[in-house]
Amino acid sequence: MTHSGSSQITGVLLAAGAGTRLGRGPKALLPFRGRTLVEVLAETLYDGGCREVVVVLGAEAANIRKNTDLDRYTVVENADWAKGMAGSFRTGIEAANPNNSILVALVDQPGLTPTAVSRLLGAHRPGRITAAAYPDDAGHLKRRHPLIIDVGLREQAAEAAKGDTGARSFLKAHPGLVDLVDCSDLCSGEDLDTKDQLHLLEA
Repeated sequence: MTHSGSSQITGVLLAAGAGTRLGRGPKALLPFRGRTLVEVLAETLYDGGCREVVVVLGAEAANIRKNTDLDRYTVVENADWAKGMAGSFRTGIEAANPNNSILVALVDQPGLTPTAVSRLLGAHRPGRITAAAYPDDAGHLKRRHPLIIDVGLREQAAEAAKGDTGARSFLKAHPGLVDLVDCSDLCSGEDLDTKDQLHLLEA
């Protein structure tokens, strides 16, 4: 699957966490569709139209490198992964082609599909932030991942990242820049955080 603007988008897959709440080691290594979660999600970003994919590792990085095939992608490590997502977010942005906008995705969204990634790429407009969104119980769209940060906003977003948040601080400060794209017909958008969500790996 390709997209006319794919040459301008770098996929950044955040996969640095230790998976402490889940209690099964790093989520990146969870078995999924006969491979590992990190391999499937990196391929999803690429197949969805991202020109390049940066995978950010942290916890058990050496073990993940040894037990996965990520040669097709740019793999970087956040040595300070334990301090929160902000460091991984900045590490991914720094490793991406400086001329590209970035699509930020989380390794714990096993339901993400290439068609959802492609929809976001197709909806993105210059100078804007484009985020996947899913309706809550009241039918109101709520912003989730993945999200595209335009090339002109990358540096500001990276500087605003603090602690265990990635782009959240920047997005809250600039709500007028965010375009929501309903992806609920293509994937669930659920994060795999606790044991009662392990069923997401069976889809």
